[in-house]
Amino acid sequence: MCFPGDVIGHTVPGMKAHRIWHGTRTRRIAAGTDPDSPPRMVTLPASWEDTAAAALCGLAPGDRAVSVAAAAQIWAGLLPENLQTRALSLLLRRRAAPSEAAWRGRTADDPGYVLNVEAFLTGDGLFDVVSFGGAVETAVEVLTTLAPAARDLSIGCAGLSHLLSALGIAYDSDAARDVARCLAALTRGHADVASARSGTAGGPRSIWPEAPSRCVIPGLAEAAQAARADAMPRHLMTTAIRVPGAVEALLGIETGGIAPCFAWISAEGDLTRSARTWLGARGMSGERALAIQLAGGSPFPPMAETAHAAMHDAVAPYMHRMPPKPVPLTVRTRVAARRDLPGRRRGYTHQAALSGHKVLLRTGEYDDGSLGEIVVALSKEGPAFKGLMEAFATAVSLGLQHRVPLDTYVEAFTSTRFGPAGAVEGDPAVKHATSFLDYAFRHLAANYLGRRDIPEAEVETADTFGDGRRDEAPLLPLDLPADASPRSRRRNLRLVGR
Repeated sequence: MCFPGDVIGHTVPGMKAHRIWHGTRTRRIAAGTDPDSPPRMVTLPASWEDTAAAALCGLAPGDRAVSVAAAAQIWAGLLPENLQTRALSLLLRRRAAPSEAAWRGRTADDPGYVLNVEAFLTGDGLFDVVSFGGAVETAVEVLTTLAPAARDLSIGCAGLSHLLSALGIAYDSDAARDVARCLAALTRGHADVASARSGTAGGPRSIWPEAPSRCVIPGLAEAAQAARADAMPRHLMTTAIRVPGAVEALLGIETGGIAPCFAWISAEGDLTRSARTWLGARGMSGERALAIQLAGGSPFPPMAETAHAAMHDAVAPYMHRMPPKPVPLTVRTRVAARRDLPGRRRGYTHQAALSGHKVLLRTGEYDDGSLGEIVVALSKEGPAFKGLMEAFATAVSLGLQHRVPLDTYVEAFTSTRFGPAGAVEGDPAVKHATSFLDYAFRHLAANYLGRRDIPEAEVETADTFGDGRRDEAPLLPLDLPADASPRSRRRNLRLVGR
């Protein structure tokens, strides 16, 4: 159900819409987050897709009628007028928006921003590097205003695959990876500089690899290299490739983060936007594409299974946080036959301490000395946390016995972050770790793979309590001593979520 032709004038009774929305032609549609949820009346710009309306239902609290303008006021209304205008302009043009938490009024839980890289393409097929850099800095200013106590920000890009399609660049190519490197470097440079401007430095000096000297997008390589500054950011982290969610759908992004377009056909049986854009960039009509398909060819570029992982490797050096590295399907197909461990096997037991928390790591080996089993035992943590860690170790052991390479686990789980984190005692191969998982796989990488190339763990050293102590509590609750008095129990409780 749709009611086209309205013009935004007001958001809700008593709340005047920001002037940026005035004159925007809109439509109303009954939408829900899924087919089984009760529909809500959603008012959004007329050119936005139905999927954006469904996304807004998931972002805006409550179950009453909602408009984009009203929902955005939850976070934009807290900003100074000039900054509010810039942030809402980015949203109206579908260039950038804050993370889900901001739309629900809980920005401190997840101060993040998503930039839609495809929306910075100009009408003549160029990339607006100046506006993109300004958008990154606006994102930092918005998040710093909404979450002034946050130590970590996560500003990232999405829609890379569509951008490449629009430029006629095959995703699985060196040219595409150079574009991604330049975009990541440009994001990191502007984010760290804006963070440094926002207050006293709290993070490490901003250092990352140089961007490529050449790029098929005119001016992008030069802008990326110019963005590399010797800044001292206020925040410990500023950039991240985020897991896609409702914000991406609101912005009209078809592929999240740096992922490729996995399918050229939509669920409805039509060509995806990326497919149509690719054909347009190549000057190819639908009839011509169909003819190529019927002749046994493909109008779309081939993509190796390793393409997504290669793009991950290209971008990772420039970002503070990345999702786990994609594992090619070929790895999964090689693990069908299980290799049983010998009944009596060799291995070793190693005890260390991570920020004062003891951890016991046992290994089981095949006759050739390769790793086939791990056991992780913890001493201070509660039963729920211990159980999860033991189950995880069992799952990894099963994977090793089905011939999943240890390297795969090392790439996926080093640098995972959850408390406790800090200095490691009792292990000459690992000095610091950001979690028990990070420690375990750094240790295994050193002792079974001989790897010394893993970057040193970046451990936060913020003084949480103001008296030299750090809050090193795990994300899961610990057991309290059974004989603790109610008063001591209360005294020992610490806030986990900030």
